[in-house]
Order: sequence, then structure tokens, then C-alpha cells
Amino acid sequence: MKNKITFRTFILLLFCTNVVAQKNSYTDSINRWHQQRIQDLRAPDGWINLAGLFWLQPGINRLGSGSDNELIFQHPDMPAKAGYFEWTNQQVFWVTAPGVSVSLQNQPIDKILMMGKDGSSYPQLSLSHFRWNIIVRGDKIGVRFRDLSAPALQSFKEIPRFPVSVQWRIAAHFEPRVSEKIEILNVLGQKNQEASPGKLVFNYQQKTYRLDVLEEGDQWFILFADATSGHTTYPTGRFLYVPKKNSGDLIWIDFNQAFNPPCAFTSFATCPIPPPQNRLPFAINAGEKYEPHAKK
Repeated sequence: MKNKITFRTFILLLFCTNVVAQKNSYTDSINRWHQQRIQDLRAPDGWINLAGLFWLQPGINRLGSGSDNELIFQHPDMPAKAGYFEWTNQQVFWVTAPGVSVSLQNQPIDKILMMGKDGSSYPQLSLSHFRWNIIVRGDKIGVRFRDLSAPALQSFKEIPRFPVSVQWRIAAHFEPRVSEKIEILNVLGQKNQEASPGKLVFNYQQKTYRLDVLEEGDQWFILFADATSGHTTYPTGRFLYVPKKNSGDLIWIDFNQAFNPPCAFTSFATCPIPPPQNRLPFAINAGEKYEPHAKK
């Protein structure tokens, strides 16, 4: 009997050790994901270095630090007149001012097509540590302006978040939809029809919930809000990616990877807002939190 009890104890210890190891491994994977997210936000094409968003008007739009420009960016390293954008005939050109060094991939630029009639081009131009390119939002054409030496890059170190908990890794299945588009509103008040192949269906506390997904490469993109929104998390909601699976396959929604929209970090983003059907009535105490003072 003594040997039998010892064997059972050994098996139990082995099982518990394996459970702890799996939990630690899962927590480590989420922590690595979180650190990569911070690196991505700080990267040259991330959101932390955004320093401006200028909406163009038809015709000439001059850029510089001088107060007589249509697009004003006041900084000691910005020339009084850097050049101008010309929006005409459904095209946008950039023209560099004399004596100013604007480049594309280290090649000096005097004049360049920034947006073609067919929506092509969108090069990123450089002037010292500044970068800019064209973005299109519905009928609006804007200039996304970056400062690779932005003070925010020095102050941004961490994103507050909930403790990692495996309970927020929830099994789901995919439910296809008949219509392939859903309406998504952005912070500019624009409504866009976005590709949505269906919903992810999951159970929580003996109730069934559904989240509409959007197409994005080999992943599904989810915009959602919950009872934490506007309290401990970003007011409009958060984002989440889920790897695509075939119909009938088991899917995992990992809310530990729920993250803040770009608008949580900068005023110069044009974030989509979760649709009403993706507003969950319970609190998801997982993923990223939000501190209002962290926003520029």
C-alpha cells in the first residue's frame, strides 16, 4: 500500500508540474507577444512617432513651419517652406521648395506623384528625421506626418495590462454569413462597407455570444467593446486578431492579446469603431488597459 500511495503521489506531482509548466509557457508566450507589440509601436512605421495629420484641400497645400503655410508644422528642423502638395485632377503631387533636401529612399526629389488617379503610388518622403505619405479616407485625402525623433518615443516604455489568465483563452467556432459586408464607422464619422465572412461564436458563463470578424490576410480582425470600455480600457473598444481556420475547426479567441487601437496612443490616427453587435455586456479583464494621460 505504501508503494502504491507513493506512486499515486508521484503521478499527481508529475501532472501538477506539467500543468504549471504549460501555464508558465503560455504566460511567457503572451509576454513575448506584448514586448513585440511595444517594439512595433515604437518602430519607424509604428504609431508613437506620428506628429501630424493634415487634410488636403484641392489645389496648392504648402507645408512648412511658417505661419503662412496651409499645413503648418512648427519645429526647429522644419524649413519655413519645405514645399507643397498639389491636389488636382484626382492626383496629388509633391513639389520641393528650392534649397530644401527632400528625398525618396535617399534620392533627392524635386517633384513626385504622391497619389495617382487609380489610387496607386503613396511613396514616403523624407526630410531630416521627418517622414510623410498620403492616406485616403473616403473622400478625404490626408498627409500622415512622422517625426522619428519625437519626444514620445523616449517616454513610451510600457502598456498597462491585465494579468495573463488562461481563462480568457476561449474556444469558438466560425459561423459564415450570407452577406459579405458589414458597416464600420470610424472616428471621422465615415461609414465604410468592410469585408466580413462571418462570426465567431463562443460561450461565456453559460451564454452564447457572437463577434463579427473582418478579413485581414491570413487572420480575422475583430473590433469589440465590453463592460471595461471607458473604465479600465479604451473608451471605444479594443482590437484582436484570430488566425483563420476552416469551417468546423476549433478556434481560440485569446483575449489576453486584446490591444488598444492606435487612437489610444496618438490623436493623428483614424481608427475604426466596434460595430454595435460587437459590444459584449460583460467585462473582459484581459489584454491591454488604457491610461488617458499616455495619449499625445
